Parts: sequence; structure tokens; C-alpha cells
Amino acid sequence: MKQNKKPSRLSKAIVEMAKDMRSGDMVDEETYKKITSRHLGLKEKVDVETLTGDDIRAMREQAHMSQSVFAHYLNLTADYVSKLERGLKHPKGPALVLLNVIHRKGIETITG
Repeated sequence: MKQNKKPSRLSKAIVEMAKDMRSGDMVDEETYKKITSRHLGLKEKVDVETLTGDDIRAMREQAHMSQSVFAHYLNLTADYVSKLERGLKHPKGPALVLLNVIHRKGIETITG
């Protein structure tokens, strides 16, 4: 985890209160982690997997979508999706993260 900035006095007080609530079993471990992460400015680094053109094509075909429809859901162009599938381009940034979500959880995650 990465610390972004120094926590304020209020944030420190909230974290201290959350710690006391956790030790008294007033909140569960997951809630405690959410509170401390939010108020201490800790962010988990998202692990993104490098995806090949074959991986991207397989995801699209499994979703029964054309390149055009798949591109629409990713907010990309069909030409870009075609280049990804052929290995001429490699996804980066938000597109890579979104493709990883689809790869792990399925297209239904973004299509509603």
C-alpha cells in the first residue's frame, strides 16, 4: 500500500476511534480496513495483467460481441480493438484496467 499524504488530526482521531470499535467488536475487520484506508490515505495498487491479442479476442467472442459493440462498451474505436486483437497495439491505462476487470469478472460487470 502507498501513503499519499499526511493524515489530518481529524483523520487520526477517526482511525483511533475505529481501532477502539474494532477491538470492542463493534465493527468487523473489513469495515475497519475501509475506514483506516480512507482516512490514512492508503490506496492499494491494482494489479493489472498484461493481456494478449488472443486474450482480448477470446473475451470479446465469449461475450458474443462484434468488435464495434465491444469497443462501444470500452469507449474505444473498433479500429483500436482490431489492432489490440492483432497485437499491433497493447492496451494501456484505463483500457487495460477495464479489460482486466472483464477478464476476471466477465463482460456483465460493465454492461449492467
